[in-house]
Amino acid sequence: MLYPLKFRPILKEKIWGGNKLKTILNKPIIDENTGESWEISTVGDDISVVSNGKLEGEKLDHLIKEYKEDLLGNKVYQEFGDQFPLLIKYIDAKEDLSVQLHPNDVLAKKRHNSFGKTEMWYVVQADSDAKLIVGFNKDTTKDEYETFLKEGKITELLNFENISKGDSYFIKAGRIHAIGKGSLIAEIQQTSDITYRVYDWDRKDSNGNERELHTDLALDALDFKGDRSFKLEYEKDKNQINNLISGTYFTTNTLEINHDLKRDYKHLDSFKILMCVEGSGEIRIDDNSTSISFGETILIPAEIENLQIISNSQGMKLLEVYI
Repeated sequence: MLYPLKFRPILKEKIWGGNKLKTILNKPIIDENTGESWEISTVGDDISVVSNGKLEGEKLDHLIKEYKEDLLGNKVYQEFGDQFPLLIKYIDAKEDLSVQLHPNDVLAKKRHNSFGKTEMWYVVQADSDAKLIVGFNKDTTKDEYETFLKEGKITELLNFENISKGDSYFIKAGRIHAIGKGSLIAEIQQTSDITYRVYDWDRKDSNGNERELHTDLALDALDFKGDRSFKLEYEKDKNQINNLISGTYFTTNTLEINHDLKRDYKHLDSFKILMCVEGSGEIRIDDNSTSISFGETILIPAEIENLQIISNSQGMKLLEVYI
């Protein structure tokens, strides 16, 4: 039988990255400009490698080929085959990320032979002045957008959100957005790395070069509406299942535990992911126990239908994700 799987973080140096992945989440970063820790991935050559138990050293794509439905679930395996359907990461923004958006499934398939990218953010930590950009601040036309972009005034059209720990946002494909400096974010997204960058704050890299923009590709992918349906409101009851989002691509719950919580997954035909965004504890299956601490991510195979989550004395908060 399979067991709860941990993976070696895949660390990404970024022009806007910092060191919070180490100082707060205890990731083994070396570079002080580390912007991302990919926790679970089969995107491109970035394949997660197991770090615990008898399968230590095995790659996730190989495990999917070997264990198939037992790992992913029947429905998930039939739809995605040997591709893991989600990319799970932590993001540390020491500086502002570019203003960007992602294509939907149709455009991504046509242009890149890839899935689109719908995602959600959970704020793990935020400096006092941290902000996010999510969507336009009003309904905008294509012509207006192009004019403001060419004149260097695109930020006048954008919606800025002050953020604090525990805030959560849903970023559907096509929605313009940017993670602002001072933000430490847990991100759950479709298994895609397609980004259309439209504005990068006029900054240059260490060689004096500006990063590539994708303004033409972005035009057909943009949602110009100024709707406010992006911030997720959710209950914060202890030792209960509090739903954040249930959508086409994933469901995410918060589990805020100060003692223990039993989870029955018999009704699910999917793997489960647990991201520890606060505290620490253990996951107990029969007589076997797996520790989980702040910043860790664990993949629970589909064949595991029952488990008990036990927090330490200070309590624990998890994001629970499944298809």
